Parts: sequence; structure tokens; C-alpha cells
Amino acid sequence: MGKIALAIHGGAGTILRSQMTEELEREYRSGLEAALKAGRAVLEKGGPSLEAVEAAVVSLEDFPLFNAGRGSVFTSEGKNEMDAALMDGRTLKAGAVAFVRNVRNPIRLAREVMERTGHVLLAGEGANQFAAEVHAEMAPDEYFFTEHRWLQLQDAIADGRVQLDHAGKIPDSKFQIAGADLESGISNLESSANPQSQIPNPKSRGTVGAVACDKNGSLAAATSTGGMTNKKFGRIGDTPLIGAGTYADDLCAVSCTGHGEYFMLGVSAYDVSARMRYKGLSLEDAARETIERLTEINGEGGLIAVDTKGNVTLPFNSEGMYRGHITGNDNLMVVEIYK
Repeated sequence: MGKIALAIHGGAGTILRSQMTEELEREYRSGLEAALKAGRAVLEKGGPSLEAVEAAVVSLEDFPLFNAGRGSVFTSEGKNEMDAALMDGRTLKAGAVAFVRNVRNPIRLAREVMERTGHVLLAGEGANQFAAEVHAEMAPDEYFFTEHRWLQLQDAIADGRVQLDHAGKIPDSKFQIAGADLESGISNLESSANPQSQIPNPKSRGTVGAVACDKNGSLAAATSTGGMTNKKFGRIGDTPLIGAGTYADDLCAVSCTGHGEYFMLGVSAYDVSARMRYKGLSLEDAARETIERLTEINGEGGLIAVDTKGNVTLPFNSEGMYRGHITGNDNLMVVEIYK
């Protein structure tokens, strides 16, 4: 049995210990640990890397503090529009979705695209029609409504800006889910929100992702996001674009997080593989050079990557990145947030 490995991320950006409450840090860490355990359970049973990354990302999508699935941010119209992608390095097959609504776990729908269609990326109304055809698990608007995300939207609208994930407000208590009554929840928040009275939240670029190496040395990557707060004009970031935010082949698996436009310009996920293949670099050196290139073009964020030997690297150029990994024969679990 080869050495299994798993790495996950939950966003990168200005994440400082001085701006984090002890309770919130515990909650973030518990979310990362749960995702690592979900992916590890698959790998320890001899399951394939593709199933492991899907399981880890599903766990992250179900956790309201991360900008994916249940915790997705709001568009300028007050909607949740989600993107996701996954790729199997062994077969070079991939599936992705963009602009999906009310899909409980977009990463599962992305896998359906990979396995049931001859396409790679489905978007918008067509993606939602496909979700209905394959009987994807859906959830009402109320499921995706979280108070801190709604407050972020109000701040972004007031300032006339598009916002990258967690900047703005954090929950005063565990998650502060609005509950079953979406309309009354929105009404109450609009009347009571006071930006100056809230605790500033660490500013991070919101995406979740996972990469894995299974016992056979096969690799896979998965990434999911709720996009940008107050986004307009049908904006799509790097997450569902194979080679930009998500990539896996016979050398490495990569999932990116940060300001998506720059990861698209740098074709950053594939760039790691290209540096390994054409320059003969190690995983760590290739990933480091990719982040250095991102910095050169004024991009901010990070990535997680794994190779066929079970090596893992998690470089970033921001102040922090929610991240965790499991490597080695003892499967030691490591969770980190700050630089």
C-alpha cells in the first residue's frame, strides 16, 4: 500500500490572530478537522482519491463559515450562485458547474457532469436543469441564508464594491443561521445591522478545496465556491475552470484559493504540473514558483497540492490560509490558519 495523503483549504487572505476570536477560531478548526476526517475515512479504506476529495469538499460545503455550499456569499441580487469542479488525475476526466442555485452540494453535481455527460463545464440554467434530471439534492433559499453573509452584502452594496468573501461581519454566536423564515430574517437584519458595532472578520478569499493521493498513487482535486459578495454581470472565477483553479494529472493535484482573476491569468493550477513536467521540479519547488508568479502579476492567495509519492505542499502569499493536511504512515492530522 502506497502512502496516502490529503490536503484541504478553506480560503486565503488577511487572516490575523489579532482579528480572530477564540470561539471563532475553534469553529474554523472544527470545520477543517471534520473535512480531513471525511476524506481520510475514504483513503484509509482503500478508496480512490476522487471519492476522498469529494467527501472532504462536501464536508466543507456543509459548514456555514466557509464560502461554499451552505455558507455561500450573496450576489448583488441577494442570491446564492455557486461554482465547483473536480478532476481525476488518473483518467484526466473532469466535471464542473457554474451559477448553480439551490444545489446543496455543488461538488457532487460537478461529479455528475464528469460521469454522465460528454462535457466538462455546465453553467446557469442548463446546469440547474441538469441538476433536476440527475435528482441532485436540493435545498431551499433558507438553507443558504447566514446572517454574516447577508451583512457582508449590505456593507458591499453601501460601499459600491465587490467583496472577496469573509471581509465584514462575523457571527456573534455559532453561525447565526437565520432559520426557516428568510423574509423576516432579512428584514430584521436590514433594520438592526450596525457595521461599527460588529467585530471585524478576517478578510479572506473564499473557496474550499481538497487534493488527495490514494494507496495506488492516483491523484484527484476538487474545488467549490460561492463566488464574490455583491458580484454582478455573470462573473465566474477560477474555481470551475480546469487548469486555472483546479487541476490533476499523473504528476500532481492542485486546488487554488484567492483572487480568481489572477489565477485565471496565471493558469495557476496547471502551472504547477507544467513546472514539474517541463522543468523537472519537485512538487514543493513548482508550487512555490507558481505562487511567486502569482505575486508578480499582483495576485493574492494560495494553493494546495499533492504528488504521487504522497508529498503535500500548501504555499500562499497572503497573511493566512485556512488549511489542513494528513500525510505519512501515521496519518497525522495538521490544521493551520495563520502564516
